[in-house]
Amino acid sequence: MYGKAVQDELREPTRALRKAIPDVFAGFTVLHDAALAAGALEAKTKELIALAIAVSDECDGCIAAHARAAARAGATAAEAAEAIGVAILMNGGPATVYGPRAYAAFLEFAARPPAGGDVPAAVHSH
Repeated sequence: MYGKAVQDELREPTRALRKAIPDVFAGFTVLHDAALAAGALEAKTKELIALAIAVSDECDGCIAAHARAAARAGATAAEAAEAIGVAILMNGGPATVYGPRAYAAFLEFAARPPAGGDVPAAVHSH
């Protein structure tokens, strides 16, 4: 359980930091929601882009958040795999390490229904 484990690890430190700098988190949440809202690109496509970027950035928290969001937006395993494949093309070797993590997280979240208490999608490290 890669994705949920990462979110569980980040939950309490994120809450503490959000309490210390609420305006920063509020601003990030507005940016997050605006950037990922459906527009010319549907939300699913934007989440797959974010997942690929998370692989390239080697960000476990971002991978978990966007794998979950892509699954919730209706992305398929094949779509997630292809997006990760583009990240491997653009980032090379390191993406072959973080790509499988992203795919495992996506499959984990795609297989389980949304549950209360998960770290919100906007909460991850960049």
